[in-house]
Amino acid sequence: MQTVFDNSMNIDFDKTLFKGKLLEQEPMSRHTSWKTGGTAQYFYIADDIEDLSVFMASIPEDMPVTWVGLGSNLLVRDGGLSGVVVSVLGVLNELECSDENEMKIGAGVTCAKAARLAAKHGLTGIEFLASIPGSIGGALAMNAGAYGGDIWRYVKHVETVNRNGQRQFYSRDQFEIGYRSVSLAEDEWFVSCALELEVSDKNTVEKNIKDLLSKRADAQPLGQHSCGSVFRNPENDHAARLIDICGLKGKQIGGAIVSDKHANFIINTGNATSSDIESLIELVQATVYETHAIKLIPEVRIIGEFRSEQ
Repeated sequence: MQTVFDNSMNIDFDKTLFKGKLLEQEPMSRHTSWKTGGTAQYFYIADDIEDLSVFMASIPEDMPVTWVGLGSNLLVRDGGLSGVVVSVLGVLNELECSDENEMKIGAGVTCAKAARLAAKHGLTGIEFLASIPGSIGGALAMNAGAYGGDIWRYVKHVETVNRNGQRQFYSRDQFEIGYRSVSLAEDEWFVSCALELEVSDKNTVEKNIKDLLSKRADAQPLGQHSCGSVFRNPENDHAARLIDICGLKGKQIGGAIVSDKHANFIINTGNATSSDIESLIELVQATVYETHAIKLIPEVRIIGEFRSEQ
């Protein structure tokens, strides 16, 4: 019988074991691009990868663990998160070109930063990452992609850590890779990856990035609180097209609104709750299904507890 974690209990972590910062009742609105969400029971910022492994091994077996990077593909419900949230942003920050056409990248590095370094070294293939507002760890976990590219096309091998703090190396062919999906074990997380790219002309790669960013600026509502694309694209179609045809641009619930510029974006206008956003997601799904008989699958991860009514 599976043990259910009691989030009302305070855990007496032995803080002499690790060097990072352990926060309690940390607002997740500070760590998600939608700027919404309740508090994390515990929130850990590691000192380095060795410290992270030690901390992971100290977590009680029945305690839920959630990893976050930039929080750009995450909706945390208003009731918050039980257990511990591990932040890798700025911690797992290895970034180097280790060979003529190979890059090593830590899970906490932003996608845009990785794309810029590749361009600097005249390496092509991951220009699309410049348009993805997330970290490499999240990109690996969901096989992030844009403009016809996806990250696992270039993965040579990865390193992971599990909840016991054990680190493991895997080659690409040890995973099942699909559209926005990767077959990683539930209690295992990506620590870093090695990408094998193609050598090109530096100026050409930098121009490719510039053109992609210009295209993105023309099509997407940048500078507003969103998670990027909310839904996966159905096979041979686009979620934004289906949502637009349903007349849902500008549809609003509370402080959440479907973008007038790109129908697959939901914007926090400033006072949205996670409940507003999730309700709007469900409304869009129901309307598209009723109109097109197509079930839109969220690309965003929705996690946490609903806020209890007082």
